[in-house]
Amino acid sequence: MNDPQRSKTILVTGGNAGIGLATAKALAGRGHRVIIACRNADKAKEAIRLIQDAAPNASVSFRRLDLASLDGTRRFAEAFLEDFPSLDVLINNAGIYPKTQQFSQDGYEAQIGINYLAPFLLTHLLLPALDRCGDGRIVHLSSLMHNLGKIDYESWRGRENYSGTRAYAQAKLANAMCNHELARRLPGHITTNALHPGGVESDIYRDMPPWRYTLLRLFLITAERAGDYIADMAVASQWQNRTGEFTSAHGPMPVSRRSKRTADNEQLYLESCRLVSVAPVPLN
Repeated sequence: MNDPQRSKTILVTGGNAGIGLATAKALAGRGHRVIIACRNADKAKEAIRLIQDAAPNASVSFRRLDLASLDGTRRFAEAFLEDFPSLDVLINNAGIYPKTQQFSQDGYEAQIGINYLAPFLLTHLLLPALDRCGDGRIVHLSSLMHNLGKIDYESWRGRENYSGTRAYAQAKLANAMCNHELARRLPGHITTNALHPGGVESDIYRDMPPWRYTLLRLFLITAERAGDYIADMAVASQWQNRTGEFTSAHGPMPVSRRSKRTADNEQLYLESCRLVSVAPVPLN
């Protein structure tokens, strides 16, 4: 069951564009069964066409997932588990970076709701499937920006002086903190790791002011480079049994001390479980 070389079933959220598409393409090209989960069916179909153009025998399919809705996330997971009782890898890739304050359908500031709480819920709902495969892996896309983040629970329902950068940094810090706490709690045959994929040219910057994006592009790497790195984290033998790490496609990078404070991680974890109505994974 835990043979790293066998064909695996892998779910990639936001696999229709950018880093997610590059990751899905890399994994499908290696012979794995890939399920793309995103909101836009037309973009997903185009992504599948691009993947199958590169690898005609690729096994890739689409499931609609709207992370702006916790109820929608629950319905997705319920239907997914009916068709895929065993899941080898969950890649929490989907994310947004709006320049103005927006809200999820549940009333959360959109970045904490979509970039953190919904993936947190999805991860917990799919744990039974990850548990069955013998070498379940979870990959969370965080960001170097998590170093600028601070958990401010009062801002989760919105704030008067909104900053897209501050909200993004908070959500990505939450991803990193959750990764560390899950590593403490999950059984040894399920691993969890987070990464900064590198400064990657992707759709997440679509709402950034044009002048800032033009400057930023000077420091970006290709989505393909990041996708290959994430694919290795998902299936390569060198990542077997590694858990609780924060890594980067760029190599060594600073990791916030805030993400390593066990008491704070546990507080965030338990509060997140309460907000999305899931039972905490018991401590080992």
